[in-house]
Amino acid sequence: MKITPSKLNTYLMFKLPSAYFCGVRTKFLDSNKCIVTVKYRWINQNPFKSLYWAVQGMAAELTTGALVMKKVQESGKPISMLIAKNNASYSKKATGRIKFECVDGHKIEQSINKAIETGEAQSIWMNAKGVNSEGIEVSDFNFEWTIKLRSK
Repeated sequence: MKITPSKLNTYLMFKLPSAYFCGVRTKFLDSNKCIVTVKYRWINQNPFKSLYWAVQGMAAELTTGALVMKKVQESGKPISMLIAKNNASYSKKATGRIKFECVDGHKIEQSINKAIETGEAQSIWMNAKGVNSEGIEVSDFNFEWTIKLRSK
């Protein structure tokens, strides 16, 4: 099955329903970039009338994770993936539609090849930035993905 934005959104509905019901949606995915959006609504708000930090984290994680999933699938190898670490910073109240974008797809292929060659786990730091409809950055997320060839 080829990974596409619509298939990722269906996957969310069945496997990550909290993200789906909060409005997290994949809008674009290619080999190097993924865009995910989420709109501030009653169901995903915090007490300060902005988008709850965890909802921002779900959207940001999906931008990076979708790229890793796509590259793992394209490799045709049994590779596991897991987040080892993450950090985030918030710079502005997140209201309206927030667009999260990751353009770090180019980092993944080399790590996958090295994991296959050496049999050792590899890690990749990937960044996702959230911007509002005015193009102003509201949050910045970093995720350390670990990938490892599964033993047979």
